Amino acid sequence: MEDTKLNFKIDYKKIKVFEEFNTDNLPYPLILTIPHSGSYFPETFLEQVNSSAETLRHNEDIFVDELLKKALDAGVPALKMLVSRSVIDLNRDRLELDPAMFYNYPQDKDVLYDKHCRVGLGVVHRINYLREPLYKGLLDYHEVEERIKNLYDVYHDRLQQIINKCLKKFGFCLVLDCHSMPSKICSIIDDRSGIDICLGNLFSQSCPQDMSDFFAGQFWDRNYRVEFNCPYSGAYTTFNYCQPRREMYTLQLEINRSLYVDEISLEKNSNFAAMADDVSDAVINLAQNLSRRKSS
Repeated sequence: MEDTKLNFKIDYKKIKVFEEFNTDNLPYPLILTIPHSGSYFPETFLEQVNSSAETLRHNEDIFVDELLKKALDAGVPALKMLVSRSVIDLNRDRLELDPAMFYNYPQDKDVLYDKHCRVGLGVVHRINYLREPLYKGLLDYHEVEERIKNLYDVYHDRLQQIINKCLKKFGFCLVLDCHSMPSKICSIIDDRSGIDICLGNLFSQSCPQDMSDFFAGQFWDRNYRVEFNCPYSGAYTTFNYCQPRREMYTLQLEINRSLYVDEISLEKNSNFAAMADDVSDAVINLAQNLSRRKSS
């Protein structure tokens, strides 16, 4: 990283942070979070990075929102981030910042330098998907504070409001955190036929096992290869919003990206429509199943 000090400001008043669906009446005790499908880049941000918007889009959970469109049309509640993951990563703790990225990181500031920061993928990414340096220089810590306040906090505050509303109405809630995963990591983990679907439940800690099993069964019945907690057991959203004593449950969904998109061109492949039907139908069935479940 160059020693250049980057001093820029983003006009957050012009940014629509998220879009929400079916949250007025909450017909189901299920909330979908779609944190990594946003594709909006502030122009000021793009001026500070080495990568093109096209390159940065490879780090998105490309088209996951479209895979879920049928479920959203059927009334399943959802919260979708509109801003790109390369700008702010919602599935990280707000403290997951790499001090080395800043020219003025406060000496007395807490640091959560975990595995995500070490590989350059904290709440503010240091690298792109090619593992190249993202920024043209060192960041201003105060700018990133504003970024977290105006994007990250706005999204998570709204998610918590929806969860509280769901708990009040149904007595329990399941947050399904929806993502896609590169096919390469699926093949590395399992070199037989790869993994199609990963369900992360913090090793059976984030929700009742019957919830995970029911959802997995929807994919098994459609001949997908499903693994629990491999290669992902759940990240910040799965952990942070998991409060079993309040009957506030979480589950992370990861879909093998190669099943529905060309991972180089980022164009939908011939299987996209069928994949969208399968994913949305599984989510709709989960929502209906949860509606028949009574809070303890």
